[in-house]
Amino acid sequence: MFGGVPADDSAPRTPSPGAAVLAVKIDNVAEARPHTGLSAAEVVYVEPVEGGLTRLLALYQGTPPEVVGPVRSARRSDVDLLAQHGEPVFAYSGAAPELLPVLRGARLVEAPPEAAAPAYFRDSGRRAPHDLFVRPSSLPDTARAPAAQPLEFGPTSVTGTPTDVHRVEYVAAAYSFTWSAETGRWAVSLDGTPLTSTESGQVTAATVIEQRVTVTQDEAIEDATGARSPVVTSVGAGSATVLRDGQRHAATWSRPDPAAPTRFHTTEGAPLPLSDYPVWVLLVPGS
Repeated sequence: MFGGVPADDSAPRTPSPGAAVLAVKIDNVAEARPHTGLSAAEVVYVEPVEGGLTRLLALYQGTPPEVVGPVRSARRSDVDLLAQHGEPVFAYSGAAPELLPVLRGARLVEAPPEAAAPAYFRDSGRRAPHDLFVRPSSLPDTARAPAAQPLEFGPTSVTGTPTDVHRVEYVAAAYSFTWSAETGRWAVSLDGTPLTSTESGQVTAATVIEQRVTVTQDEAIEDATGARSPVVTSVGAGSATVLRDGQRHAATWSRPDPAAPTRFHTTEGAPLPLSDYPVWVLLVPGS
C-alpha cells in the first residue's frame, strides 16, 4: 500500500490555463480500491464501460503525485475526451487491437508499459489485473498544453438550488456527492462507501458535473467476455447538472468539435463557469 503524508484535499487549487496534462486511466471496481494518487487529480472523468461499470480518467497538471493507480486499459472514449486537452501524456495498460491504430493516430503521447516500462510496477499485495501502478516522474514529459482552457472557471452570480447530497447512477455503479460547507467540497462515495485514496483519505471535489451524453455500442470492440465497449459522444451538446458552492444548477453543455473546450450554461443561456479544482465529470447516458 502506498501513501505518505496525507494531502490537504480541501486546499483551493487555482486552475492553470495553458498547463500540459498527464492523463492516467484508472481501475474502479471494488477490487481496485482504495486508489492511490486520485485526490491529486485536477480533473476526473467517470466513463461507463462494459457490464454497466465505470472507469476513471484522471488528469494531472503541474507536479503529479509519486504514484497513481491501479492503471487499466484505454477506451475509445478516452481519445475523444483528451482531444480538448492539447497533446497529453496518456498512461494506460493495454487496449483492444481494434483501438490501437486510433491511439497511434491521436494527438497524444502514448505511455503504456510497452513504451515506458521503468515507470510501472506491480503491488504484490493486490491481485492482477488490479495491481499495476505508475510513477509519473518516470513517464515522458513531452505533453503539450491545449490552445484554450478546456474548462472555464470563475465566480458566478447565478443562483442554484441548495443541495446537500447529489446522486448519479450507472447500471452497476452508484456515486454520491455530499456537500461540506466547512471544507467547501463535495465528498465522493461509490456504491454507498466513501471513495478513498491512500494519500488523503476520502476523495473530494470542488465542482461536480453530471454530463448527459449519447453512448453507443456500434464499434466492434469487445472485452474478454464478448461484451461490446460503450463509446461516449463528448462532442456536440446536451443537458447537464453542475454542482458548485453547495448548489445544484440545471445546465447545458456544448463542444462543437474535438479540439474545442467544453462550455456550460444555465438553461436560460447564461455562462456557468466552474468554481475550482478538483473537478469530477460524470459522463452519464442520457440527453
